[in-house]
Amino acid sequence: MTRSQSAWHLNCSCCDIGFARPLTRRKTLDYLARGGLAALMASSGFNAARAQTDDVVRIGYLPITDASSLLVAHAKGYFEEAGLKVEPPTLVRSWSALAEGFAAGKFNLVHLLKPVPVWMRYNNKFPVKILAWGHTNGSGLVVGGDTGINKFADLGGRRIAVPYWYSMHNIVLQYALRASNVVPVIKPESATLAANECALQILPPPDMPTALAAKKIDGYIVAEPFNALGELRVGARMLRFTGDIWKNHPCCVICTQESNTKDRPEWTQKIVDAVVRAHIFASQNKGEVAKLLSRDGKGYLPTPSDAIVKAMTDYGPDYEKTGAIRHRAWDNGRIDFQPWPYPSATKLIVDAMNKTVVEGDTTFLKGLDPAFVADDLIDYRFVKSALERFPAWKNDPSVDKADPYVRTEVLEL
Repeated sequence: MTRSQSAWHLNCSCCDIGFARPLTRRKTLDYLARGGLAALMASSGFNAARAQTDDVVRIGYLPITDASSLLVAHAKGYFEEAGLKVEPPTLVRSWSALAEGFAAGKFNLVHLLKPVPVWMRYNNKFPVKILAWGHTNGSGLVVGGDTGINKFADLGGRRIAVPYWYSMHNIVLQYALRASNVVPVIKPESATLAANECALQILPPPDMPTALAAKKIDGYIVAEPFNALGELRVGARMLRFTGDIWKNHPCCVICTQESNTKDRPEWTQKIVDAVVRAHIFASQNKGEVAKLLSRDGKGYLPTPSDAIVKAMTDYGPDYEKTGAIRHRAWDNGRIDFQPWPYPSATKLIVDAMNKTVVEGDTTFLKGLDPAFVADDLIDYRFVKSALERFPAWKNDPSVDKADPYVRTEVLEL
């Protein structure tokens, strides 16, 4: 375990998650989650040129399986084999803190929730570029085992935690709520909810299982392994896998500062080569990767191996019996790994963000053309080059081998 990881490693006796509480930076993180990144950068005199410009790869990540491609690339030595110098990845506890560190130049390679770069680039004018997807699927909505919640329509009058306003989780959850005639709202805990209202609130992923155990929330939607942890440690029940609602959806994407793609294209290509190799290894060796990343392995994630193995491999028939999986014919995994950033998915995300309730100013979304974003936000050159040289990525179940670079988005409750 690296020094940066061990700083967070204080056991929670409730669910053995391995994080300290309480969250001492709550006000700052809530401020960022509401859209305060621009003000933060302005107040600190931020300038993109301040970002470190040496050739050392500095990775920031959250302790979730979404970071697997970055962590596997480090663990397997793929960065070094590509001729790069790389520091041990730095574990960060919340999306707001990771976005803040990335904006400040502390990290030059991160994984971010797919809507976050949209928000950073077009609301905060931060020069972020997406290099590749980090994975597909890999998230779910779990509810308390004694809540009596069996379908999305039962979420009326309930409180559900999301990891970030600008997240795939918030988008997919609100799609499912609207399709079930439930109204997503943002109200304080003291407020009374109508029978058809579902209150949403932000919680950092590590806080979610504990909050569910304490009955402060009725459920949460988040990346793994926190769904698996909830199932194994606090009696949570998987209501629905997000990949069973949006087929092979993106969640986290691999990002760097735009200056790296312009000024250091060879360096950037080497990074993407390493990440693509990690995708292929993770796709083919999920059980091994789960143990490797766990605290029982190399300690990138402060989570026991049983929870991460479940998070990566348990997608069996029992979930069909409960209704957590309804589209077995989609041939998904619980989490899959392929790096190609389909433009069709980016367009869907931008359109969906206009329909998704969030806190903060969303003026930047009005008039934002999905086709423009798909072309402007993502740099396809490096990942396309890597994929052509490492064609085994096409073997992942989330890739259509007949036409691997194009797909039609499928969203169905």
